[in-house]
Amino acid sequence: MEKSENLIWGIIGVGDVCEKKSAPALYKVPHSKVKTVMRRNEEKVKDYAQRHNIPHYTTSADDILSDPEINAVYIATPPASHAAYAKLCAAAGKITYVEKPMALSFKECEEMNKVFKEADLTLYVAYYRRALPNFLKVKSILEEGTIGEVRMVQVQLYQKPKQVDFESGADNWRVQPEVAGGGYFHDLASHQFDILDFLLGPIKEARGIAVNQAKLYTAEDAVTAHWIFENGALGSGNWCFTTAEMAEKDLITIVGNKGKVSFATFANSEVFLETDSGTSQRFNFEMPEHIQYPLIESMVAEVLGNGKCASTGDSAARTNQVLDWICQK
Repeated sequence: MEKSENLIWGIIGVGDVCEKKSAPALYKVPHSKVKTVMRRNEEKVKDYAQRHNIPHYTTSADDILSDPEINAVYIATPPASHAAYAKLCAAAGKITYVEKPMALSFKECEEMNKVFKEADLTLYVAYYRRALPNFLKVKSILEEGTIGEVRMVQVQLYQKPKQVDFESGADNWRVQPEVAGGGYFHDLASHQFDILDFLLGPIKEARGIAVNQAKLYTAEDAVTAHWIFENGALGSGNWCFTTAEMAEKDLITIVGNKGKVSFATFANSEVFLETDSGTSQRFNFEMPEHIQYPLIESMVAEVLGNGKCASTGDSAARTNQVLDWICQK
């Protein structure tokens, strides 16, 4: 692909994530536009295309894969189909951006990375927090040595059950292990482990216990885990998705030998810094209208030879491996 070319996208699976979080960025970022969107429901895909001013729509992914003008594909389907679609994109020579988690398992991630390397293509994954200002601030705090050497990391994520969890027969793919790889832990903790990988480097070993306490669905709803990073820092975490509302919590704390930094993953964009020298600061950040815009912008820049994207198949596969370790897959 010539560096001066634009990215012309086809989107496979235009569902909820494409309404505001991701797809609008694909046609708003310079040198990037969306030509065709796909969804199996013709009425819904037609409606999406009309509302977003996308010129073409289809109910078949083959129409995107076989279009020579489309040089990039965004796979926005649930995780169960990521590997299959990604392999087809690699075979068709398309740059590919896939939703998270990258796949159902680390094994599938390895298979995906293998075919993209053989095709001499880069596979990108939608772990967009790597490009958001609050997490970049945390990274700068760590790299500047403000809290010294990192000793411990603690993750806490407690949520009350969602209304859909109580609805018998509800089509909630996020708690269907055969579709999502697990439950809300896989959907949400994947973001947390990915950002920790970005901030502190790879995790080299992890163990955990995953159970289903409330029996609202078949997937795990409570997880406890501990791990060690390659740099020697230790981590521990607790996740529960059936707590009391008053117990809800979203907090990651990174403790060093000179201070600590804490932040939420989902609830807000604030970063809190405290040090032994007396520093106590709170940083606030404004999030972009389309939350994936900064990562997509960096991905387009890298493809066109003008930048670097922080989230690839290699980094995302490490997150799947940690999830597998913890859930003992």
